[in-house]
Amino acid sequence: MSRALFFIVAACATAQAGLLKGVDPILTPELLHVLRSMGHGDKLVIADVNFPAAEVATKTTSGKNIFLAGVDLPRALEAICSLLPIDYFVDAPAGHMAPQVGGTMPAAGEEVIASAAEVVGRHAAGITLQPIERFEFYDVARTAFAVVQTMERRPYGNVVLTKGVVGPDGNDLKPEPPAQGKDEP
Repeated sequence: MSRALFFIVAACATAQAGLLKGVDPILTPELLHVLRSMGHGDKLVIADVNFPAAEVATKTTSGKNIFLAGVDLPRALEAICSLLPIDYFVDAPAGHMAPQVGGTMPAAGEEVIASAAEVVGRHAAGITLQPIERFEFYDVARTAFAVVQTMERRPYGNVVLTKGVVGPDGNDLKPEPPAQGKDEP
């Protein structure tokens, strides 16, 4: 059995078996290892089926291109964001591919980005997907830790997330609110 076929069969079997409690069954062993291996500040690209994932992955820190068979972008984000802390200490910890200057986002692209933004926002309150111009997105992706390629067919279905820190309470670590100054008499 080829390596690619093995991972497809393993992903399907895992999805049916649910071998771990509290872990989304679409998260493959290889993807779980990547999520755990990432450090705070590392980026993860979650890409559509048309993204040049094989080429981009060769430039990433890990060199990994993980394929999630039968999974669209929102479903992949649902699983990944259930475990991955988002970096609240940077200005733009979550971004999406946007058309190049002068281009327009197709309706299907708007739809997939809206769905992705809803998922990210549900798992990371206050975090929004920031647009990243298409060619800049490729450059950012090449500096990521790894690429996760989905079966998303809608255009511009590409997201990059920056890993944050799991705090002492088990949740995403967030900056302390600014201290309130004492009222002067």
